[in-house]
Amino acid sequence: MIQKIIIFLLISNVTLNALAFQKSDGVKPENFAIENKNTNEPHVSGLKKLRQKGLPVTARNWMVVTANSQASKAAAKILDQGGTAVDAMVAAQIVLGLVEPESSGLGGGAFLLYYDNNKKKLTSLDGRETAPSKATASMFLDDKGNPVRFMDAVIGGKSVGVPGTPALLEDAYSRWGKISWPLLFEEGIRLADHGFIVSQKLSSSVKKQLSSIKKVTRTKDYFIPNNLPIKSGQMLSNAAYAETIRKFSKYGAEIFYSGEIADDIIATVQGHNQNPGVLSKNDLSSYKVKEREPVCAFYRDHKVCGMGPPSSGALTISQILGMIENFDLSELGRNNPESWRIIGDASRLAFADRSLYMADSDFVSVPIEGLLDKKYIKNRAKQLERKMSIPVINPGRPNTKSSLTYSQDISIEFPSTSHISIVDTYGNALSMTTTIESAFGSRLMTKSGFLLNNELTDFSFVSHSDGKVVANRIEPGKRPRSSMSPTIIFQKNKPIYIIGSPGGSNIIGYVLSAIIALIDWDMNVRQAVSAPHAINKFGTYNLEKNTTMINIKKPLEKMGYKVELSKFFSGLNIIKIKGNISGASDPRREGVAIGG
Repeated sequence: MIQKIIIFLLISNVTLNALAFQKSDGVKPENFAIENKNTNEPHVSGLKKLRQKGLPVTARNWMVVTANSQASKAAAKILDQGGTAVDAMVAAQIVLGLVEPESSGLGGGAFLLYYDNNKKKLTSLDGRETAPSKATASMFLDDKGNPVRFMDAVIGGKSVGVPGTPALLEDAYSRWGKISWPLLFEEGIRLADHGFIVSQKLSSSVKKQLSSIKKVTRTKDYFIPNNLPIKSGQMLSNAAYAETIRKFSKYGAEIFYSGEIADDIIATVQGHNQNPGVLSKNDLSSYKVKEREPVCAFYRDHKVCGMGPPSSGALTISQILGMIENFDLSELGRNNPESWRIIGDASRLAFADRSLYMADSDFVSVPIEGLLDKKYIKNRAKQLERKMSIPVINPGRPNTKSSLTYSQDISIEFPSTSHISIVDTYGNALSMTTTIESAFGSRLMTKSGFLLNNELTDFSFVSHSDGKVVANRIEPGKRPRSSMSPTIIFQKNKPIYIIGSPGGSNIIGYVLSAIIALIDWDMNVRQAVSAPHAINKFGTYNLEKNTTMINIKKPLEKMGYKVELSKFFSGLNIIKIKGNISGASDPRREGVAIGG
């Protein structure tokens, strides 16, 4: 039993019923430092004061931050029993697939970063979905050769790629797991069988997607039973999901790639009456998780590491940090429009490179070394040495051994997804971003009780432009480019920050802003996850509405920017490992940090 640490007990009567552990597990809620921010639950006055002061949750031994209190509780129980960060991640993901099914689950994919403290080694695992063997370059084009409307491509089986999450969970556990595999599923099975409390986020997501959910009978019957959308605070069970994860706990990930559940996936994809897909049994059985080389770059005195292609996250973030490192953002300060001019145009420069060069490196030549070359980045940064916005942004020409004749692509990524940050009592650190792409993915729910992804819409719908190929075009077996940016930051060869966020292509901006807030502006993790956003990817500067960012709107406009006030759906989950462990979750969502 860990040493008792009581910071705040923040659980209402409703929450106690939903989150209390079974008496037999020997774990009590008051053993944990808990940040409970579920928006449909009342808070005690102490918590309000804690947040007003910008204080994070702190602990001595371990910490987990996920997007949902019930998932964080499941992971906390595993960590308290001596489990590793991967053990806790498996428990959290199984619960997230139940309580936050619109964002991630067994029908989706994920990127995982894991620091093994014993071996002092960082490993990244690619559990991204793959395109079916019968996928074609024209699958999202109409009869005239024009791209179909995005939502017409999303809904149905055609958008579904081979799920990678089940295989990733098993692969990671085989490397770094410690607690008995079946125990990791107990909380998920209990919640699926006996019911979980529907969160405000799930309820509002259903309301926003009512029209698309209603187009698929099985999905409609679950989320809109008797034509009544599920509501925040009600109990909801999922017997089919309970049975699926029971089988998962007994037989492992193989059941998703061959056998009855695999057959269910294929039937669901191919059986959609208006937009059937081409996913086959062979596509499932041939799926493999891939170990990738992490992408790392130094920023100030920190080493920032993330996922390489097919993720564009770490490459793009590293380029931006490399360019802004030439400027003293600490001296300028976060409220200075000049800081955001530098950050915004550096982001535009990096996104121009991203659109042209970044895709699945198993299929195209991605000039990773050239894009991160210090001379190349310094040369790109020269364009920032002005007081006005850069009028026209073009991709650069990095040094490369291959001839790169790609055409630019702008793929649509919707702000769904989820993120898990964990540090365990052994000093291992985990950052995993997990998704089914847009909210509710393809809208297809299997008989096995989980939603299927729509990841194929992350590919460019157009394969060629101006006589040149698009790097992120659709190809059989290929993994679509992603913005997911699970990140671990090191200082003096030790992990100090674990960061990640959902949010589509804005993920890069969210994680970038958090890194700058932590390193340049000396914010604690609570302040960093709460800080207002300002993002510029392609020219328009989007400032977070109803925040202090409105104060820099006119100055940015005078610099030549088109500025819009926007609502952002970040979900940053950050842990700091230095002395005591501290953690916090983005107040824009319902995430919870728990430490012990």
